[in-house]
Amino acid sequence: MKSLVVKRSIVLAGHKTSISLEEAFWKSLKEIASQRDSSLSALVTAIDAGRHHSNLSSALRLFILNYYREEIAIRDRRKAIPEQVEAIPAEEIVPPN
Repeated sequence: MKSLVVKRSIVLAGHKTSISLEEAFWKSLKEIASQRDSSLSALVTAIDAGRHHSNLSSALRLFILNYYREEIAIRDRRKAIPEQVEAIPAEEIVPPN
């Protein structure tokens, strides 16, 4: 049976290290790095520098979870904007000059 956890080598702050993550997390890290116009190594280095107590694999998983939670929150706020505009009574809307 094939392991769900994939171990990869990555350069962090000039040093090569191995990180074990599930393939879905590796894919997510690559997507996030691409969206930020960053390399995978630079993104992981930044996450590593900002972690406090957890091991690196856990810090990466939590970063990905928080990233996608924030994406959902942003999407939800954008969806709510038209509802908020519709809820404003017409007499309260001031046309632009």
